[in-house]
Amino acid sequence: MKNILKDRIKKKKLKHKLTDKYRLVMLNEDTFEERFSFKLSRLNVFVFGSLFVIFLIVSTSILIAFTSIKYYIPGYSSTELKKQATSLVYKVDSLQNVISVYDIKMEALLPVLKGEEKTEKFIENVDSLVQRDRLLKIAKADLLASKKDSVFRNEVESRDRFSVFDKAVNKLDIVFFAPVTGYITSGYNPKEKHYAVDISLKKGTPVKAVADGTVIFTAWTSATEYVIILEHKKGFLSVYKHNSVVLKQQGDLVKTGQVIAASGSLGELSSGPHLHFELWSDGYPVNPTNYISFE
Repeated sequence: MKNILKDRIKKKKLKHKLTDKYRLVMLNEDTFEERFSFKLSRLNVFVFGSLFVIFLIVSTSILIAFTSIKYYIPGYSSTELKKQATSLVYKVDSLQNVISVYDIKMEALLPVLKGEEKTEKFIENVDSLVQRDRLLKIAKADLLASKKDSVFRNEVESRDRFSVFDKAVNKLDIVFFAPVTGYITSGYNPKEKHYAVDISLKKGTPVKAVADGTVIFTAWTSATEYVIILEHKKGFLSVYKHNSVVLKQQGDLVKTGQVIAASGSLGELSSGPHLHFELWSDGYPVNPTNYISFE
């Protein structure tokens, strides 16, 4: 009984502590005039304090979630930044693929530019590169296509697979102009591995771009003097050798008929002032006279 009475007394004391009213009075220090007063209890203070803390937490969370204040919090990244970062990752990956493709092309071109007779190796390397790019594109397209799209695509491809006319039309979209005018001293002869035409010129004759394109290579060799290579649309490359000077740098964009070099007469393989001109299509050498009139 004594324990029960003690527990009841403690509970009453606790209840009184929580519910007992206290009067808070604000007085003027000089006149002791009562300015205002209000009654409080410990329970009221605890309840109002808890509500105020909850209000602060909720309001702060709303401000951070729905305003730009969240961008100033260390470690927080916005959705736009995440999208930009993802886009940059894809772009970097694409640039790495493009750079690797150009590295393979340049590695295959170096033996030809140095005058070494390794044209077959160049053709094989570039052809394998072209085939790999085509397979990658086909693989990516197949991943994005549904079953119905794949069936329809196979029907269309099998129908147009041997359409020589369409391929001819695509290749004829580009028109070439003569880089120089003169007399052809040595023509295109694949049997002798001479994949170019040599045009006799006066030293210092301006050499012009045969079509719009981009300069992908410039160099000097003891065998062929200054060399410049342009890349055109539809998979064409034009090569200009035995120049005394080149006027463009790698990466420059050129227009049709724009002067890119001046003819020379130096080099171990040079027999006099002339231009050694080559034309390549999809990794294969072609006869320039089939596309250009040099007279």
